[in-house]
Amino acid sequence: MRKEAWFGFAIMAMVVIGVFWMMPPPSQMTNGHLGLLMLAMIVIAIMLGFPTAFTLMGMGTMFCFMYYYSANPATAVTHTLELTVQRAYAVMNNDVLISIPLFVFMGYLVERANLIGRLFKSLHLATSRIPGSLAVATLVTCAIFATASGIIGAVVTLMGLLAFPAMLKAGYSTRLSAGVVTAGGTLGILIPPSVLLILYGATAGVSVVELYAGAFLPGLMLAGLYVGYVIISAKLKPGIAPPLSAEDQHVELPKFAEVISQTRSNNVMVGLISAIKGKRNADVPMKTLVNHMIIALLPLVAAALLMVPIYFLMTFPVAVEPAGVQEMGMAADEDHAGETGTQGLAGTEQGGLQEPEGAGGLQEPPAELGQEAPAAAAPAVESAKVPPAEMTPAAPVTVEAKPERTPAPLGYWITLGIVSVGLLIFYGIFTFQRLEIFKMLLGSFFPLAMIILGVLGSIVVGAATPTEAAAMGAFGGFVLAAAYKQLNFQVVKESVFLTAKTSAMVCWLFVGSSLFAAAFALLGGQEVVNRWVLSLNMTPTQFMLMAQVVIFLLGWPLEWTEIIVIFMPIFIPLLAHFNIDPLFFGLLVALNLQTAFLSPPVAMAAFYLKGVAPPHVTLNQIFIGMLPFMAIQVLAIFLLYMFPQIGLWIPGLIYK
Repeated sequence: MRKEAWFGFAIMAMVVIGVFWMMPPPSQMTNGHLGLLMLAMIVIAIMLGFPTAFTLMGMGTMFCFMYYYSANPATAVTHTLELTVQRAYAVMNNDVLISIPLFVFMGYLVERANLIGRLFKSLHLATSRIPGSLAVATLVTCAIFATASGIIGAVVTLMGLLAFPAMLKAGYSTRLSAGVVTAGGTLGILIPPSVLLILYGATAGVSVVELYAGAFLPGLMLAGLYVGYVIISAKLKPGIAPPLSAEDQHVELPKFAEVISQTRSNNVMVGLISAIKGKRNADVPMKTLVNHMIIALLPLVAAALLMVPIYFLMTFPVAVEPAGVQEMGMAADEDHAGETGTQGLAGTEQGGLQEPEGAGGLQEPPAELGQEAPAAAAPAVESAKVPPAEMTPAAPVTVEAKPERTPAPLGYWITLGIVSVGLLIFYGIFTFQRLEIFKMLLGSFFPLAMIILGVLGSIVVGAATPTEAAAMGAFGGFVLAAAYKQLNFQVVKESVFLTAKTSAMVCWLFVGSSLFAAAFALLGGQEVVNRWVLSLNMTPTQFMLMAQVVIFLLGWPLEWTEIIVIFMPIFIPLLAHFNIDPLFFGLLVALNLQTAFLSPPVAMAAFYLKGVAPPHVTLNQIFIGMLPFMAIQVLAIFLLYMFPQIGLWIPGLIYK
């Protein structure tokens, strides 16, 4: 028997022994203990290979019937079926889940547009001077693909076909190559639009919009830690990631670029300007020169479009109400008011009306028109009869001057200086070879960036709900596939079939988890867990540490979907007691659950890669290659916990 199977059976045996050791004798077993037994049995059943969704439904239905039968055998079947229907309807009535098939459909269309292959090739050339450039390009491509897809299996499989053979051919270590592909492919769990965040939001009742905004920076942080590890490893051990040969770094130039670089200058700006102004070669049309000049100026235009609106936003004038302005109306002279007792009409320091002398608060109005007012109100009425000659007009209202713009803060000018220096360096080393690479990036990254900005931007700024943005992204996938001439009946058929398959899995999983959670609550299992946790008298830090350790260990035998739908309903009710923000807890969970794809024996990313890897690559090599990236994930969880603003800054800036 294989080692992986022995490892799995050993974990199952530990679970079974632990369950029987912790359970009381049958005579002392309560419904709450039955709930804990159900929880342990579902873990064992999933580890044995039973389908998760139908196991949840079957186990939940069985234990629901046991509970209702113990209460009233005559109505047990009726109540069980009613609960099953109610739970299924509640899932179908959840609007948040509508966005899942749309996001999945968008990802499959983008995958089949052959855009990722072009993106990987252009990033490979753009990062050729960086140590471990192929691995860095793979990670960056995975991060970009994750924002457009979020489908872990699709990302790992596609990069296993594109990047993994290329790294092996270039002499990269098998373990490093496997770790890069599997770890980069799991970034879709965290980086929006993530299906995990949608499921967590629906389970915990947290806004998916805020989860998306909060997960953006932690996702970039984790991708940056991966890239940093690869660069440092390649620098310290060049043998595991040798530099690319000159042949691999070579970029074929078009004819006009060869002519200008040989006769004018290899610098793009110098060569193009001199060719436009000076005597040009007959075989270099002016239209070609102008078009490439426009392309070369795009980074400058992008920087201007970024910095100019920021300047106007930071220097926006703040309207200040001028002091000393009086309200429209008539004000009595203070001296005369002091003599006649009309203090109620005189202006005060606060500019408000004062209560008349002798009045004991608000007076009751007359019952009928023409009825004589009460005697208590007479002084106020008499005081109001001031001769017009004694009244002076109020001070004229001053015209508010147009507010001036506030000076830009020092940080803006520092940022502008850094951007300017960066542009000078960029254009100083901008050769015609780099221009061709830049054109390749424009043809692969820019269309994808438009979809990403359209989907995530509309969600974050509140212009669209996740479902509406997902529909817009699915339409963008259609347009992108059509633009690259990949939109045909076969592509649409495959995308629709895979989307229906994935969506059905998610929906059945949610129905099963909803029924399972209902049975767990009926049996009192949640109450038993709550009492046990509260009896430990843990601090919020200790509870958070315990929860993350449990989730990390659960990632070994279970997938992230099972952890979200089974165990999150157990942890979430306890968050209020420990005063923990469910949004922050969800970000930690999303970062932690990436280990479910990288930790054996149920490391799905490893199996996805093994399915497309060359025969000589073993599963053990893939597992060993994933271990350093698992350590990086633990470091990322620590950084997010120690510095919560990494995840809470954007939601707090936009929505609080």
